[in-house]
Formats: sequence, C-alpha cells, structure tokens
Amino acid sequence: MEDVSSLDEPLKKLLGGATAKVMAEHLDLHTVGDLLHHYPRRYEERGKLTALTDLPLDEHVTVVAQVADARILTFNNGRGKRLEVTLTDGSGRLQLVFFGHGVHKPHKELLPGRQAMFAGKVSVFNRKMQLAHPTYQLLDASDADEASEAVDAFAGRLLPIYPACKQLDSWRIAKAVDAVLPSARDAVDPLPASLREGRGFTPLPEALLKVHRPQTRADIEDAKARLKWDEAFVLQVALARRRYADTQLPAAARRRVADGLLDAFDAKLPFTLTEGQEKVSKEIFDDLATEHPMHRLLQGEVGSGKTMVALRAMLAVVDAGGQAAMLAPTEVLAQQHHRSITEMMGELAEGGMLGGSDRGTKVVLLTGSMGAAARRQALLDLVTGEAGIVIGTHALIEDKVRFHDLGLVVVDEQHRFGVEQRDALRSKGKQPPHLLVMTATPIPRTVAMTVFGDLETSVLDQLPAGRSPIASHVVPAKDKPHFLARAWERVAEEVENGHQAYVVCPRIGDDAEEAEGRGGKKAKAKKAAPEEDGEKRPPLAVLEIADQLRGGALSGLSVEVLHGRMHPDEKDDVMRRFAAGDVDVLVATTVIEVGVNVPNATAMVIMDADRFGVSQLHQLRGRVGRGSAPGLCLLVSEAHEASPARARLSAVAATLDGFELSRIDLEQRREGDVLGQAQSGVRSSLRMLTVIDDEEVIAAAREEAVAIVAADPELERLPELRTVLAALLDKEREEYLDKG
Repeated sequence: MEDVSSLDEPLKKLLGGATAKVMAEHLDLHTVGDLLHHYPRRYEERGKLTALTDLPLDEHVTVVAQVADARILTFNNGRGKRLEVTLTDGSGRLQLVFFGHGVHKPHKELLPGRQAMFAGKVSVFNRKMQLAHPTYQLLDASDADEASEAVDAFAGRLLPIYPACKQLDSWRIAKAVDAVLPSARDAVDPLPASLREGRGFTPLPEALLKVHRPQTRADIEDAKARLKWDEAFVLQVALARRRYADTQLPAAARRRVADGLLDAFDAKLPFTLTEGQEKVSKEIFDDLATEHPMHRLLQGEVGSGKTMVALRAMLAVVDAGGQAAMLAPTEVLAQQHHRSITEMMGELAEGGMLGGSDRGTKVVLLTGSMGAAARRQALLDLVTGEAGIVIGTHALIEDKVRFHDLGLVVVDEQHRFGVEQRDALRSKGKQPPHLLVMTATPIPRTVAMTVFGDLETSVLDQLPAGRSPIASHVVPAKDKPHFLARAWERVAEEVENGHQAYVVCPRIGDDAEEAEGRGGKKAKAKKAAPEEDGEKRPPLAVLEIADQLRGGALSGLSVEVLHGRMHPDEKDDVMRRFAAGDVDVLVATTVIEVGVNVPNATAMVIMDADRFGVSQLHQLRGRVGRGSAPGLCLLVSEAHEASPARARLSAVAATLDGFELSRIDLEQRREGDVLGQAQSGVRSSLRMLTVIDDEEVIAAAREEAVAIVAADPELERLPELRTVLAALLDKEREEYLDKG
C-alpha cells in the first residue's frame, strides 16, 4: 500500500506560515490532502469572458475582462486621487475603483486593451456595479519572458476558479494547489479495483490532476464523476457498516400476539387505518419479530397518523411482555402525547386499576417538572412492569429510571435528539431495545439516505380521512396594508363561527430576550424608526402583537400568549384552556410547531413569515385543519415581491405536499444547512456531491456499499478503503453519523 503521509503533511511546510494560517482559519484547510480536495467551483476559458451582465451583488467574484479605459480623478481640491477603470467583455461593462496610494501600480498596468483576471466584492455606486480595490492578475504581460510564462500558464487553458475568501484570491489558491499537486500521486484509492474498472472510473491520482488542471471539458467531467462517486461511496460504506453492526446486536424478538391489547385496541377504533398505515405497521411488526434491534425512521406528514402507527407498535410490544417508551423533545409535547394516547386507548390505558380493562396496561407520564410523589409512583410502575407504556422527555434517560423490560423506544422528532441520549436509553434494556424514530419533516429520499443512512425508512404519505384542506395565502403587509387588516377580520370571523386561531411570531419580546438578543442597548429606541439607515427592524414579538390585538383588531376576544420562557405549569394551563376552547386566539412562538393538536383551531397567521424556513412554515401550518372544518394559513410578510424570501413563501402557499416543499427548500439552500451545523463533519466531506442532483450516484453507491460490507464487514480485503474511512470518520464525523 502506498504511503499516505505526504497527504497528511501540514500546509505550513509547503506554503509558508502566513498562507497556511489564512487557509486554516478561513477555508478550514489544514493538510495537503485538504487542499487537494478543495475543488474549483467553476472554470474560465481563456478568451471566453465571464458575462459582466450576470454579476451577483455583494458576492466575491472573479472575472476575466479587458480594460476599455482608465482615468485618474482628483477630489478634495486635488488632495485625494481616485483611479477609475472600465472593463468590458462584450456583454457588459464593469467599473473598478482604486483610491489613495493604491492607484499608482494599477494606473501603470491597467492600460486600455490589456486583459486580466480581477477579483473582488461586487457593490453598487451611483446605480452602477463596481468592484472597489479588486486584486488582479494580468493575463498578457508586455515583457517577453513574462509574456511567455503568462501564456504558458493561461493560454488555451481552463482557468480553475476556486472557492475563495477576502484574504485569499482564487489564483493565489491556484498557486498553492500547484505546490501540492505532485502529492496527488500518493492519494490512496478507496475504490476496490473491480468496482473502479467495472464502472470505468479514472484512477484517483489522475482524477485529482484533472479536476485541478484540466486540459479539456471532458477532463473535468471525468474527474467529477470519479470524485462524486468517492464521496457517496465512502459515506455509504460508513453507514452500511453501522447498519451491519446494529444487526449484529442481540434483541428480544417481540412477536405479535393474538387477542391481546393490540386487537382490543383495533376493535374499538372508530375508523379504519389507511393503506399506508397498514403497510408501515406491517414493516414495523416484521422488524419487531426479529432477534436484532429494529432501527427504523418513520417519516410522515403532519397529521398522517404517525402517532397511531407508533402506538400500535407499542401495544404489540406490551402484548409480547415488554415495555415501550416514547420520547418527546419538550414537556408540552410529552403531555400532549400522553393525553392523546390515553384518550385513544380509553379503559385499555387503565390496566391494574378499578374499572380498567383486564387486558389493559398503565400509561405513565414522566417529565422533569412533575411533583415528587407523582414521579415516585411513575418510577415504581416502570420498575415493576405495571406500566407497559411510558411517555416523557429525556428525563426518561436519567440514571434513576429503571425498566422492568424495555422492548421498544419511539423517538419523536429525531433531529432534536442526540446519539448520547440514544445510547443511554439503549442501556436501559436487558439488551438493546428496538428503535422507531418519527419525523414530520419530510426528507427527500437522497437526504434520508445520507443523513439518516443508518436507519431503514418507512413513509406515510396519505392523509387519513377526515383531515381538511388548508388554504394558504401570502399577505404582503408592506405593499398592501389593507390585506393585513383583512387578515385580522378573517381571524375574527373564524372565532365568530365557533373556531379558534393561532398567531405565530418569531420572537418573545420580553426584556430578558431584548437584553440578550441585541446587547440590551437601545433595543426599544430602535423600534421607533425601523427602516432608517436601511437597518432591518427587529422581528415581531409575541408580547407586543398580543397587546396590539387585544387593544385593536381582536379586542373583545380572549387572546393569550404561549412561549418557551413561561413556567411549565403556566404553559400547560394555557394549552389546556386553548384545547378546551376557552381561549379564542393563541399568540405563540414556534413552541407550537411540533405536535400541538387542537382540532377546533382553523386559522393561523404567521407574522414575519419570511423569517422562518420552508419546512418550519409547513410544520406550523400543519397545526390547523386538523378537524372537519377547512384550515386557513396566512403568511404575513414585508419582504419585497421580487425577493427570494417572497418566492419561498409563494412556494409554501402553492402546495401542501411536504416532500415537494422539502425539495424546494433544499434547492434554495443547497446542502450547506441541510446537513445542519451540528453535522459539520460530513458537510466538509461533501465537496463535489450535491444531495439533490446526485440521487442516482448516492443510490448506486449505497447498493455497492451494502454488498461490499455484507461480504467483508471488517473490510479486511480492502485496506485502502479502511484507511480512507478512518480519515473520514475522525471524531467529529463519527458524531455526525451518530446524529443520523
């Protein structure tokens, strides 16, 4: 096997301390290998000029263009000097400006007719696009030696444009790459030879040379195909190994028992399960019946009946002699699950109590804010096995909690639940319990394969009968203030018809938050003149909006607030009164985003809707239309009609299909935040692969990875692949995969 050390060399050794420091701090590049995997973002062809007409504002750009004219202007009575240079590329013009002592060198060099590469940040001055103080490199030097060098470096060649930063231009990065490129020969090729040859891939050292210094467009395509495949494949091997390791763990098989709790529960259901619920339940029951722990992700739209599917799985486990625990991310949610599950089960949830069913079991709630006596009783019911089902927050994972025989763990909204917690819970069983993870965030298939790659996936995509359609509209509060007035009228009408409404705001608006959020300084004063000096006004706040509504548009209605800083008892009280219909309008933060279920609430107004993400808006909207009356969701925004923010809102208003929206969301944000900041480990290893466009690559890589791991779980016959995996799965990345 080749020596990998040259790729592990620190950049300092080859590039000098100053450059290496900038690369480490601003581009997260530390070793020769890191820099070799810092791929060009695009390529310029010599002589083929970037369209100056398409420059994005406020972005750092690199352009190749010709100097049309250059002139020195004086200002401040001749004390100040400014050099203005006009560039052209046949499609448009661009102004460059240099000030002060910085004008002399460019004035000598940037003569009309000269061609150069320029890099800088695009801004607007006097309604014209300009680059102020760009860095540049001439492409046609006058001196003969220099000229031949420049021609060698650039003529007829594709110029790689690298992701750069203010401190380091693309061509400086290109020069650094030249210094490390010889090391590409030592790159360890992770692909088994049979796979590489079978799919006709370029060898890795060659792919690295081609991606950085392509001779032709075909070189670029070759290199990209190879490098994309590597990323997908190495990641999928890591996930396949994790899945394989999980299947090697022992678990108690929990087989479905006839005439038990589950059958009694099914018999009293007032409706029939949807086809989707039947299909997914069967997948889960099959998993539960095996002697290896189930690891399944259950995706389903808000209201698609995930809780019903999870409850039936829990009942099957109780029938088979085990216990089931359901974990919710917040107390409000845990209480709500407890309420809805005990309601659905009726007397079956009162096992061992007078009047309870002889086939029943106890369903207990365990949260951090419970009183000591109630908590003691719940813990006792768990350890004796009297309680078959427990619902709680991660208070369930504390050391004090002991189970009689934990067979199944259901985790609601996985992305709020870390791996340490998953492991702590696992250790509560005599052997690892089965695991079912539920999420209402629709995840496109490729992202599911990448982010939740260690879980098998089930999808509920039908809405149960009886769910009502939700009409969604964007309310442009700035352009058309009367639309907002009409929105409040609509809310009042819904209440008049016996229904209730939510108003959602991005912020709480209490003083604690003011002080934290904006340094406590003049936060109040800022509000008086929100738009002065172009500053965005602070997001609208629950407490302010509630006061305005009580005193204005909704006076005479019962308006209450709900937010995360309230005492848990206070929150419960408000939620209980809202659920009971005693509160007409609930003004809340996103604490209501997940799982709040009040079928009588039909309208939702989301203030500053452009400050929420697409999937969050979709989640919030899913809180209305849960009963027989149609739902209404109004997205209030001051964003400009042509802005991306408004485009996002229009997309949300146009479809109720969460998978479609998650795709739109992904296309707008690209991968960066899909994998989330917490999962930076893999973010840095997805350099070439885009989770949206490369669905086939990811799916094919997954298939190959599964086959390879099944045949050789320890990868003993593939030492190179093992080496590369070890590099990918350094500490941070291990954690990323675990979060899946």
